[in-house]
Amino acid sequence: MKKILILGAGTAGTMMANHLSHELDAKEWQIQIIDENEEHHYQPGYLFLPFEIYAPEDIIKRIEEFIPNGVELIKGSIDVISPKTNEVIMADGRILNYDILIIATGAKIAPEEIAGMKGSEWQKSVFDFYTFEGALALRNKLREWQGGKLLVHITEMPIKCPVAPLEFAFLADSFFKHKNMRDKVEISFVTPLSGAFTKPKATAALDHLLDEKHIKIEADFAIESVDNDKKVIVDYGGREVAFDLLVTVPTNKGDELLARSGMGDDLNFVPTHKATLQSLEYENIFVLGDASNIPASKAGSVAHFEAEILTQNIKHYIKGEPLAEEFDGHANCFVETGDGKALLIDFNYTHEPVEGTFPFPGIGPLRLMKESRINHMGKLAFRWIYWNMLLKGTHIPFVSSHMEEAGKNFN
Repeated sequence: MKKILILGAGTAGTMMANHLSHELDAKEWQIQIIDENEEHHYQPGYLFLPFEIYAPEDIIKRIEEFIPNGVELIKGSIDVISPKTNEVIMADGRILNYDILIIATGAKIAPEEIAGMKGSEWQKSVFDFYTFEGALALRNKLREWQGGKLLVHITEMPIKCPVAPLEFAFLADSFFKHKNMRDKVEISFVTPLSGAFTKPKATAALDHLLDEKHIKIEADFAIESVDNDKKVIVDYGGREVAFDLLVTVPTNKGDELLARSGMGDDLNFVPTHKATLQSLEYENIFVLGDASNIPASKAGSVAHFEAEILTQNIKHYIKGEPLAEEFDGHANCFVETGDGKALLIDFNYTHEPVEGTFPFPGIGPLRLMKESRINHMGKLAFRWIYWNMLLKGTHIPFVSSHMEEAGKNFN
């Protein structure tokens, strides 16, 4: 019997396990998935935890709930991948062989990359919200914080869910307004980019929202260090921005496993063919989700679209057929803008976000690049879709893995 080994039982890995268990003959293929964790986290929920829109129990379930029958879950830490011998060596010494390897090890924050970031003020006045622990600590801080200078900061790109820092700034504006203390809080959005986002048209719309909500933007800020005593962040040009509360998105990196295995780039992301999702170095290794270096957003919707296309490419590979170069970088993201509203953006490698309708051209009911309450409801509904459809490999009707051009205004 041949083996498919999946590294990581997060969003991408779990979806692949479910897709492949539906598509492959269990008499011919054994599917195994490895993870060191006991819990599966709905990571988009971290954004809502500091503002008490979600509680911890809303975003945590047991990993086993989502592993399909017939797929073996192996618990433990991985020491190294040996791609030349088709082996994965576990930290406890076990050796697992594979015929096909799928890397879905995700991305993690690395605050230690910036001098002083994880210093004496860490989880006192310096917080992240890209981990459960960070988001929970920030929730507790916001319960008693009396106001001052709040910085929402991005260290460098790429990061998981590129819109999440903006969403945090918008939700903070709404949160403090509802606490009747918005006048006591000065919010600044500090980014290494020249504007609010990576795509020009979306940047214009989001810059407008920042201005409308009286959120100052500090652009082109390449952070060098955090001064915990002075409570300032410092860029390489010597510019300083003071804070009373720093909410930062640290450097995002791939798993250290990939560095140990000699398979990652400078940030431990795996060089991957952007259209087929095959490793550029090893033909029987495939990569999806946040673990790859492809120039698509590191977001759950992207992993969902990748999983559908990669499932077909795994079948092509097994049959000795050419791989389909079909992944177009498709991403769609709800962007919370506060006060019960959200934007929806839809884009890919070649098309930036524009106005239009989604998912039905000319009908909607969701409107692209426009704030609305229905978009906000869509964002909240996504949690149910995630637990009950995405993870289980169920196709979402009317939502294509490829970006549809119909119904969008590209003029």
